[in-house]
Amino acid sequence: PRHKCGNQKSCAQNYFAFKIISGAANVVGPSICFEDLILMSSVKNNIGRGLNIALVNGTTGQLLKTNTFDMYSG
Repeated sequence: PRHKCGNQKSCAQNYFAFKIISGAANVVGPSICFEDLILMSSVKNNIGRGLNIALVNGTTGQLLKTNTFDMYSG
């Protein structure tokens, strides 16, 4: 069976499914999947080098904001 975000197991009831992939240098970009929705990826063109963060409401699961923080340039 297929599980949310391509995980190997389903999450317990009242838990959110997520998967974070860090990427590989500048070849493969990072991605963040939450409840089977891609929040950040190179396809969505909303990632950058450094920290890629998605802020999600912990009760409702609603995406509030995404942002990147370039740790290389300071």
